[in-house]
Amino acid sequence: MLSSWLVLGCSVLTLAGCNDATTAIATPSPPAVAVTTTVTATPAPAVQPATTSVEAPQPFKFPLTGLPADHEVKTRPFMVMVENAPQARPQTGLDQADIVYEILAEGEITRFVSVFQSQPAKTIGPVRSIRPYFVEIGDALDAIIVHAGWSQDAMDMMAGRNLAHLDEVYGDGAYYWRSTDRKAPHNLYTSVDKMKKGAEARKFRTEWNGPLLTFAKEGQTKLTGAAVHYVQIPYLMGYFASYDYDAAAGVYKRSMEGKPHLDKETGKQLQTKNLLVLESKHQIIDKEGRRTVDVFGPDKGMIFQEGMSQAITWERKNGMLRAYASDGKEVPLLPGNTWVQIVPEGTKLKLE
Repeated sequence: MLSSWLVLGCSVLTLAGCNDATTAIATPSPPAVAVTTTVTATPAPAVQPATTSVEAPQPFKFPLTGLPADHEVKTRPFMVMVENAPQARPQTGLDQADIVYEILAEGEITRFVSVFQSQPAKTIGPVRSIRPYFVEIGDALDAIIVHAGWSQDAMDMMAGRNLAHLDEVYGDGAYYWRSTDRKAPHNLYTSVDKMKKGAEARKFRTEWNGPLLTFAKEGQTKLTGAAVHYVQIPYLMGYFASYDYDAAAGVYKRSMEGKPHLDKETGKQLQTKNLLVLESKHQIIDKEGRRTVDVFGPDKGMIFQEGMSQAITWERKNGMLRAYASDGKEVPLLPGNTWVQIVPEGTKLKLE
């Protein structure tokens, strides 16, 4: 489930009009009579200024949200691994991410893959370690990957592909800090400003080569399924996430285990304009409970927007996990942020 704008100037060509002219002509006559005749030339029609049609400049937009921007955005996003163990809640900064993927890690709990490009979040975390399927998402987005530790397979993947990443555990600690109100390892944070400084120090490429998302145009047809105002997503060990539709705001508001999921700093409930729930193949691969998760597809899922639902298939194409209708056409996102819930195949959602 993931555009360029040209601003055309205009020129106006103005041609000056002609002035009126008067001419006196003397006509010969018999000697006894002198006659003088005055002839006035007919004024030439004024030449109107020539104009060209003026096309309104196309507004800039943020690539990952489709929302208005005051400049063309070409900078690489940051992908930050954010913990979701009970000791890490409530998290900080997820409300400012353009896209958040929630995916199972080991320990039967999820982890957040949070992507930042449009907002300069001052606090993001707690930051934790990375796994190969998280790396795949960051690589496809052409993001700078930000994490604290890794599995060996994940590190081998990043090293083999020479991916840009900042690892707090091995060498990049200057771009993170630890809070005093929580115990390690659940107290590690970063910010967009610190990540930018880290990327500059490491001389990472700054210009973005990432994918363009498909956003709906004004008045485009809405989803074709049933109205859904409540979505409950069961993960493992009794843990679940849910979303309630707020019709006044046009967003789905997130809860965890039945309680509003709040940002630690602002106290605001997390919300999303686009909610995707994607089924995916999962497999446990070691005694620590590490797993593989398919982030390529194709597989089935559902999308929720503005209180409506639609069954979809999803597949990673052109760097993004994209949703497709039964006719094979891509289902566009609404301008705004997006949350993507990746769940094991066969997961039963509760919809109301």
